[in-house]
Amino acid sequence: MSAARPLPIAPPPAAPAPAPGEAPSDAFLADLAAESQRLETATPDEIVAWAHDRYAPGLAMGTAFGPEGCLVLSMLPRLAPTTYVFNLDTGYQFQQTLDLRDRIAEKYGVEVDMLQPELSVPEYEALHGGPLYRDNPDQCCHDRKIKVLERAAIGRTAWMSGIRRDQSPVRAKQPIVAWDRKFHLVKISPLANASGKEVWSRIIKEGVPYNPLHDEGYPSVGCWPCTQKADAGGDERAGRWAGKAKTECGLHTDGSGI
Repeated sequence: MSAARPLPIAPPPAAPAPAPGEAPSDAFLADLAAESQRLETATPDEIVAWAHDRYAPGLAMGTAFGPEGCLVLSMLPRLAPTTYVFNLDTGYQFQQTLDLRDRIAEKYGVEVDMLQPELSVPEYEALHGGPLYRDNPDQCCHDRKIKVLERAAIGRTAWMSGIRRDQSPVRAKQPIVAWDRKFHLVKISPLANASGKEVWSRIIKEGVPYNPLHDEGYPSVGCWPCTQKADAGGDERAGRWAGKAKTECGLHTDGSGI
């Protein structure tokens, strides 16, 4: 995961991106597939630089402040300085997650925009007669994450995420670059073919700030009502929506290039 090799130069797109509401052309999709294949042997740093070279100033990054996201955030000042960065602030995040935003800003100067749903948590729970995450977590995720990202996507061209293929079966086939049908954006995953061990090795080596909850037995951190501790060395997503078949909030499924 070093950045020793020269950064790849992003060639011009083979076909223009689709207009809002339009389906992408075959030529456009073929271009993305070719670039994704070309970047399979690139480092994460090279992929981030490529994304910025091709898609800035329309490039955005969504982060939940997981280890992978924090690592990519550490690259932005030197490789993709104009990237707009946002967090989907559901109102249910751990305080440690919110504090991490400030630590990232202090160290790297990267300000993460905290995007919130239209309704506050008290308003939302009053509307549904109590916390919806108990009985219908899919709807809760849709209302407080998916809809917010749909708004964030307006006017953007591409977005980056920190997902890895080895995190779960759902993410196993995620390309480096793909068309995200759900949000009508190009989706770039600089760490798709990295391992968790590689990510953590670099975080420790470079002193990248991370969520202290990971040291307390939380392999993956989301909203506090739907996140629990899990056994070390097991499934990274085991602590999310424990006791339910649900393993994803929906941001990276059904149209995200998988």
